[in-house]
Formats: sequence, C-alpha cells, structure tokens
Amino acid sequence: MKAICFCMELHQPMRLKRYRFFDIGNDHYYYDDFLNEDILTRLAQQSYIPTARTLLKMIEDSAGKFRCAISVTGVAMEQFERYAPEFMDLLKKLAATGNVDFLATTYAHSLASLADPEEFAAQVKMQTAAIEERLGVKPLVLHNTRMIYCDEMAPQILDMGLKGVLTEGAKHILGWKSPDYVYAASSAPKLKMLLRNPKLSDDISFRFSDSSWDAYPLTADKYMDWIASTPAEEQVINICLGMDTFGGLHPAETGIFQFLEALPRFAAERDIRWATPSEIVKKVKAVDQLSVIHPISDADEARDTSAWLGNDLQAEAFRKLYSVAERVRLCDDRRLKQDWDYLQGSDHLYYMSTKHFADGAAHSAFSPYDTPFQAFTNYMNVLSDFIVRVEEQYPLSIENEELNSLVTTIRNQATEIETLNKELASMRKNVEQYNIEHRDRRAIADNALEETAADADIK
Repeated sequence: MKAICFCMELHQPMRLKRYRFFDIGNDHYYYDDFLNEDILTRLAQQSYIPTARTLLKMIEDSAGKFRCAISVTGVAMEQFERYAPEFMDLLKKLAATGNVDFLATTYAHSLASLADPEEFAAQVKMQTAAIEERLGVKPLVLHNTRMIYCDEMAPQILDMGLKGVLTEGAKHILGWKSPDYVYAASSAPKLKMLLRNPKLSDDISFRFSDSSWDAYPLTADKYMDWIASTPAEEQVINICLGMDTFGGLHPAETGIFQFLEALPRFAAERDIRWATPSEIVKKVKAVDQLSVIHPISDADEARDTSAWLGNDLQAEAFRKLYSVAERVRLCDDRRLKQDWDYLQGSDHLYYMSTKHFADGAAHSAFSPYDTPFQAFTNYMNVLSDFIVRVEEQYPLSIENEELNSLVTTIRNQATEIETLNKELASMRKNVEQYNIEHRDRRAIADNALEETAADADIK
C-alpha cells in the first residue's frame, strides 16, 4: 500500500535591530523585539494556530489514520512560549495523540553542519532535549536546516542515535531514480534516507493559489489522483513544506485549510495510508544506497547551499562567525551562548543573497532589509560586537594550537571528574550496602542475645 509522509517545517528567526558601527562596544542587545513579536503573533493567528487545529481535526475525523511530522526549532519554541503560548499548547496536544512525529533539527536553524561538526551535534542535542522536555517525545529522524545533507554528515547523524534523515529529492543527485523510495546513505548504510518529492510538495507550497497555473485550482481530489497515479511499486511520497504555507503564503480565503482538511478522506478512497518518518525508517527497507558528495538542500532551483553561501558577503560572514566557535563553547557566559545561538540562524545569511529573477524575488520577500548589502553591514556590525565580547573571555591573540591544548586539558579534566564521580558513587553504594548488612547482622545478634537472656531468666 502506498504511503504519504506529510512533514511541516516550523521556524522563526531572532531578527536583528538596526545596529550601527558606533553601537559596537556600547550596545550588547541585538534584536528587534517589536518586529519579532509582530511577525510571530501575526503568523500564529493566521497560520500556525489554525493549521494545528486542522491537524487535530484531521486525526480525529480519520479515527487516527492521519499521521504527520513537524520539525520545529528551539529558537521558534522560545518565541512561541513568549508570544503565542496557545500554539505551544496545541503542539503538546498534537504530541499527545501519538500520531505526530516531531523531528530532530538544529536548535537555531543554523548552518553548523557545513562548518563545525561539534557545533552541529550540540545544536541537534539541544533541540531534541527541548522537544523531549516540552512535548514528551524523542525524535528519531533528522530534518536538518532546509534539508541540508551530504555523505560526510551521515556517520555523525547515526552517532547521534538517529535512524533516518529527510533530505531533498534533487534531480542532479537522483538522475533517473525516483524520490519515492527509501534509500540508504552510502557512507553509513544503516542510516535511512527519505527524499522530498519536489513537484508534489511545491504544488502546494508555491502553486496552490496561482491562477496562472495550468492545474489551478488544486483540489484534494485532484491532488490524491496525482499521488495514486504514481507507479504502484513506489513506496512512500514525502510531502515536505513550511507550516506557514497554510494561512501565510496562501491566505485562508484561498481555501487552503479546506484543501488540507479534505486530504485524508480522498486518500482513504484511494487506499493510500499516512505514515510518520519514524515508522518508515523502522518498517521500510531501503531499495538502494544513495551518494550525495556535495551538500544539497530544498532551497532555490539549484537545490544546493548557494542560497546562504553563494556570494562573497555570505562567505565572509559565515567564516567570521564560526572562527570563534571553539572559544564560545569554552565560556560559561549564558548570555553570550544565547547570542551565539541566535546569530547562527541561517536567515541572517539568506538575507544577504544577491540572486536574481525568481530566486531573488523569494529571498527579498522574506528579508527585513532593503538590500543584501544592508543585511550584510548590519549583521557584521552585530558580529563585530559579539566577537569583542568573546575576546574578553578568550583573547583572539591565543593561537589555535594553544587554544586546542587548553580545550584538550579542560576536556581531560572533565573526563577525570566524571570518572571520580562514578567511583565516588560506587563507594557510597558499597558503604550503604555495608551499613545495611552490618545493621542486619547486629539486629540478628541483638535478637539472639535477647533470646539467650530470656532463656536464662526462665531457667
């Protein structure tokens, strides 16, 4: 039976306020709280909350047959708790149904996977811990920032305890192959790969309300016909899109919510089931191994990382940001670490894109800046102040070799402390056991003495 794996991505960055050169060294707060609250609360009311309610209704109306997945970043959850707690309550209700898979991703929607494996692992660990704490579920499948993936990442993803990864069904990677099968990573065959179906995903994301589209209007009946007409042997159709597609990119008056709600009914008529990524990686065997030598993503026509690293401005900002990664990890300044998370958001680099035509229009539509150069200048001013604060903790004059030696020493000390703590815990347990046994023996002896004395009195 054919299955649909329906996944929604959910992230909102911490947008920066206008930060001038003369603010460097004087102002250490970087964020436009008014803009962030305005955008998040507006999207929550127009998109996120009605979408979550629709998903709950779809699960109920289908008697639990509808299943889906959500990828939500830690930074987004922080803002929801602050500005839209009602939506966090709905996420908890969705998690409680057992029908919604919450995916692992980077905490800050960062590009750490392209720059710093240690930071990448730390970001995913933070986000999965936040999911477990807030929603009570443990992610098993990775949905990296904008589905970025390459062979080099696969062994590390497995080491994180994850069983699968969602990534783009890029034509230049697949060639004649279909994205509608489960594949295994060539560099780590135990890792399952689920590939987004670009056409069927983008039909909803970008073309749903486009009256010039030859398939307009798109109905749930028509959409399920397309899925049912795919070759019978194809295992799973991965539909992946942003949650703001519903009510955000396509307003409610376009009928997008009615379209979403009707999907399970028409799927059932065609004997198409729904499955979560976790279910698929557990139950479906890979048909072949797939190699991805260079990083791919779901962004732009190129399906690569040029949306964030395609020009010199982006490359310089990216290099400068991660040049202090090791130093930030060493420090204990909570505020500095929080700023580090927020400044890693991929959106800051996305705003610097100078791409033109269709891609360029998409980039500028989401940017709070008038030009990519303004985005670059503002970000670099903030980053310069941030690096000054990092240097106060660990001066940049310290050479990398010296810093690495310091890091090694600290890690060795941490390992030694952990070993000593385990030994101490073991000794305490032995002492407690000894005291229990000694107490029992003493009680037995005392009882024996009392019985002896009682016998003597009787005689």
